[in-house]
Amino acid sequence: MVSAIVVMVTSHQSATVLNLTFTAKYTNDPVFKYFVVAEAIAGGYSLLVLIFFSKQSKLWRLIIILDVVITAVLVSSISAALAIAYVGKKGNSHAGWLPICSQVPKFCDQVTGSLVSGFAAAIIYLLLLLSSLQAVLTPDIAHSP
Repeated sequence: MVSAIVVMVTSHQSATVLNLTFTAKYTNDPVFKYFVVAEAIAGGYSLLVLIFFSKQSKLWRLIIILDVVITAVLVSSISAALAIAYVGKKGNSHAGWLPICSQVPKFCDQVTGSLVSGFAAAIIYLLLLLSSLQAVLTPDIAHSP
């Protein structure tokens, strides 16, 4: 998560087209801001849970519910950012949007790297959530009569 945030926040590049200079950066698009905020919230929440809660915590039900919510937020932020990145790379001829990645390839490469890192983090988070759910839902065999 941290790598996705750092790469996205540091992504910027300027280009000159027809004597007009424009700068591509993540703050130009609200979806990329949402991606960074969602990753930061998920990372902060994960750190808090790791530090302050144990497996014996009485709040395990709340933690699992919050884990599901965080997983949904991560997936939605990555999905939205991937959609915008695709439009940046391919454009949209129906809407008249031109692709920008040919003008700012460094920016697009950094966004791609950030999204790959964020996607990997979301998959790992989902696997950890499923593991937690299995541990909660599976009765402890050692304590069975």
